[in-house]
Amino acid sequence: MRLGLAGTGRIGTSHAETLKSFDEVSSVIVGDVDAGRAQAAAAKLGVEAAVDIPSLFASSLDGLVIAAATDAHPELILRAVDAGIPVFCEKPVAADIPGTLAVIDKITGSDVPVQIGFQRRFDAGYAAAQAAVASGELGWLHTLRATTLDPAPPPAEYVAHSGGLFRDCGVHDFDVVRFVSGREVVEVYAVGANKGERFFVDAGDVDTAAATLTLDDGTLAVVSLTRYNGAGYDVRLEVLGSAGNAVVGLDDRAPLTSVEPGVQPLPGPAYPGFMERFRPAYVSELKTFLEVAAGRAPSPCGAADALEAFYIAEACEVSRRERRPVRVDDVRA
Repeated sequence: MRLGLAGTGRIGTSHAETLKSFDEVSSVIVGDVDAGRAQAAAAKLGVEAAVDIPSLFASSLDGLVIAAATDAHPELILRAVDAGIPVFCEKPVAADIPGTLAVIDKITGSDVPVQIGFQRRFDAGYAAAQAAVASGELGWLHTLRATTLDPAPPPAEYVAHSGGLFRDCGVHDFDVVRFVSGREVVEVYAVGANKGERFFVDAGDVDTAAATLTLDDGTLAVVSLTRYNGAGYDVRLEVLGSAGNAVVGLDDRAPLTSVEPGVQPLPGPAYPGFMERFRPAYVSELKTFLEVAAGRAPSPCGAADALEAFYIAEACEVSRRERRPVRVDDVRA
C-alpha cells in the first residue's frame, strides 16, 4: 500500500514512522503547507516528500492520514473522499459543530471510508473495560469516573486556538464514556476554574474543569480535567457496577501516591505525556486503518461518533459559561 500523510508536526511525524514500519506499506509520502518541514521530516524518516498538498493528492495513494492543523481537516477530508481515497483524520473533524455537520452532510452516501482518530478506543485497557461492560460481568453500571490530567499546560498560542478544555481535551473522555458504557449522554453540568497562567483567562478558557454527565439509562459519569497535574500524565477510567468494577490506567506508571501505612509506591516513572501513554494504541489504530483502507473492515470510529463527543463537549462549555445543567439535545443543530 502507498499511503500519504498530511501534516508533519509531532504527531504527524510519529504516525509516518509507524506507517513506515508496517509490512503492508510499501511507501509513505508526506506533505505539509510548510514544504521545508515536510522535506525535513521525510529526510529524517527516510520516506518521500511531496512538494505541496496538491502533489500529495496526485501521488496515487491507497489511503491518507491527516494530522494537519484543525482548520485544514474539513478540506482535506472532503478532498480525499472526492478523490476516492480512504482517509484517517485526527480529531476533530472540524473546529465547530456547523463545520462538522457540513463535512458529514457531504460524505453521507459515499462508500469511501473515513476513520476519526480517537486512539483510546484502541488502548488495551479501555477495550477490556468495554468488553467487561458488554459481557455483563460488572452488572449494571452506576458510576464512571474519567480523568485527563496533563502535567503542564500547552503554549498560549495553542490554547487560544484549541476550542477550550472540554473540546480539546475532555472530548476524549466523552468519547470513551460512550464507547465503554454503550450508552448516550443526555445531560451535563460542568464547572471550571483558573489558578494557573493568565493566558487561559485571556482565551476564555479554564485550566481545570469537572463535569457530571447523566447517561440515558441513569448512570452517572464524572469527568475531571486539568492542565496542571505536577505528578505526571494521569489518564484513567473507573467503571463501577453492581457486580464488579474495571479500572483503566492503573499501572506501574500511574502518577499516584498512596499515603496509607505500608503501601509501597508505584515504581514509575510517570508517563510524561499522551504520546508515551498511548503509543501502542496509536499503532493499533493505524493498523486498523490499513484494514479499513483495504476494504477488509468498516471504519470503527466515523465522523458521526466524533460529532456525538463534540456535542457533549459543547454542552459542557455552555453549562460552564451559564452555570446551569444543559441537555445535549439543546446543542444539536
